[in-house]
Amino acid sequence: MTNEPGSTPFQVDLRRHLREREEDRDLTRVIYELATASRYIINSIRTGELGVAGTSNLYGETQLELDVLADRIIRKRMTHTGVIACIASEEDDEIQVVDPNGKYSIAYDPLDGSSLVDVNLAVGTIVGIYKGADVLSPGRELVAALYVLYGPRCTLVYTTGHGTHEFAMNALMEYTLVQEDIKIAETGNIYAPGGTRNKYTPAVEAFVSDLEDRGSKLRYSGGFVPDINQVLIKGHGVFLYPHLKGLPRGKLRLLYELNPMAFLIEQAGGAASNGHKRILDVEPEGIGHCEPVFIGSKADVAKVEELIRTLES
Repeated sequence: MTNEPGSTPFQVDLRRHLREREEDRDLTRVIYELATASRYIINSIRTGELGVAGTSNLYGETQLELDVLADRIIRKRMTHTGVIACIASEEDDEIQVVDPNGKYSIAYDPLDGSSLVDVNLAVGTIVGIYKGADVLSPGRELVAALYVLYGPRCTLVYTTGHGTHEFAMNALMEYTLVQEDIKIAETGNIYAPGGTRNKYTPAVEAFVSDLEDRGSKLRYSGGFVPDINQVLIKGHGVFLYPHLKGLPRGKLRLLYELNPMAFLIEQAGGAASNGHKRILDVEPEGIGHCEPVFIGSKADVAKVEELIRTLES
């Protein structure tokens, strides 16, 4: 979506972008309400308390007040749409049924990387949207996915299966188009490696050594959203949080983190794998299901799959 030569520049907002693609009106409503929720979340990050909520989530992680508040904000906006069947949040230990006859269901991480807020690093919200009432479906069933990055700029990146698009929040707290149809190169020269290196398996160690030998630069923030955003916006690179010695399933959650990001990356021409198969083809075993992940430039992901087949089969 570009202006004609010599024409007056105009800004395309999120609602218009969705409408011009003739997306389902109810899906548009869900995405727009998520964008609205992010306005309240970014305000809470900038002005809210950073204390501990006194509770822990399903995974035994201490919940911060911001985690709980972000979850509450999204849950309220989603219920407000009137089209949501079920809500699955990383902050809750069970799936909430809103309306069994609702048109869409969502799975989300309300504030990924929240432990980075107190040191003023970027954090984000990750959301996957499914049709119907079953969020425990493989990621290939997603109809939309998005993330919001709360950084120096607040940006929103979404897909409905027709490319991956970036929007930035302006002074009026509205999202306007920055990049349409983002594309990722086949290979890259940046990498973001999660996990402790002395616990890498032989194939993962060989992969990282190969990246270093090729001159790839290590760019790891400790936050999944900013690191994936880096790959998308730079247009190349790979993020990995692999299987580790003593942690064969990795750390990141399939439902709330990996499936939405895999959908966004694939729509930009990249790939996402657990080392053996496409992330979007993994059948979830429950809301706490974790998987290793290698995600980003397609040839780099294929390289680590080859190394795992060769060195760890």
